[in-house]
Amino acid sequence: MPEPFRLAVQKRLTEALEGITIANGFYTDIGPGKVFRGRLYYGDSDPIPMLSILEEPIAAETDLEPMGGTGGTTPYNLMVQGFVSDNQTDPTDPAHYLMADVKKVLARLNKERIATDRVLAFPEKAPTVLDIEFGGGVVRPPDDLSAKAYFWLRVTLSLVEDNENPSVES
Repeated sequence: MPEPFRLAVQKRLTEALEGITIANGFYTDIGPGKVFRGRLYYGDSDPIPMLSILEEPIAAETDLEPMGGTGGTTPYNLMVQGFVSDNQTDPTDPAHYLMADVKKVLARLNKERIATDRVLAFPEKAPTVLDIEFGGGVVRPPDDLSAKAYFWLRVTLSLVEDNENPSVES
């Protein structure tokens, strides 16, 4: 069934992040069911460790399409958050490990892009993803925002969108 392109991008990123398991050579066990999209609030019943994918709350400044334009290239800014059980002595250490795992997945996606000229297995024509970039990230101890240690990592994907046909096959 066709679905909106940006949702498909988030779903494929979710699948890639669900591959974070110790059996796959990572520090942390995430696996299926522990990566969430579009949720801002979490509670005691949610699994730890876990990841969250959110769109940044303010859209990137981009040039508008010319008159009659039906698509174009635009940055798609996401925020990946990771929540972990902290330890008493050094509460943020586990968050550093999980953020390193996420960066490893993103680096692998970039390596695949270089080898295949495709990101997240989207086709070469619109709608597609041209590139994926990520920042250094920020790790924080438990605070007023979270009872658990956590990290934020900005991920920017360069999208080529076709606004007349904004869906892709899932």
